[in-house]
Amino acid sequence: MALEIRPTEESDWAEVRDLRLEMLADTPIAFEEHLEAAERRSEEEWRMRAARGSSALNAVTYAAILDGRWVGTMGVYIPAGGKLPFLVAVYVTPRERGRGRGVSDALLAACEDWARQRADTLVLEVHDGNARARRYYEQRGWVPTGRTRPYPFDPAAKEIEMVKRI
Repeated sequence: MALEIRPTEESDWAEVRDLRLEMLADTPIAFEEHLEAAERRSEEEWRMRAARGSSALNAVTYAAILDGRWVGTMGVYIPAGGKLPFLVAVYVTPRERGRGRGVSDALLAACEDWARQRADTLVLEVHDGNARARRYYEQRGWVPTGRTRPYPFDPAAKEIEMVKRI
């Protein structure tokens, strides 16, 4: 089993597309994009999205590739005018989830390494209904800040802000 963690690049556009569509179908509450909108994106849009993985100074997207199969992704970016990096686009395909698999932790380590060069704290937002993700983050040292915001697709739901010192 050979696990590779690397930034995405433009030539990865089809894999980026396929994994994004999978993640939106699998866990729609974890992302702020609807599957139907993503399915309408053009090849050019997917190429730009894939290229962002390694072309920006304020962002990176990592892919987890296991024996040639794309099995996960995580990204980090620093918002315009922001100081702290945000963890985003966190996804591992169901077959590779769970303790002992190592995919999530390898992706998170890469994101933390990138963020550590820019700040001492990493931020994320997690849907209040995504207990699995919240448990994962808490087990790895993330703590809620007490700040929340409405989830854009359901204002009755909340995005919970969490931070981790890196």
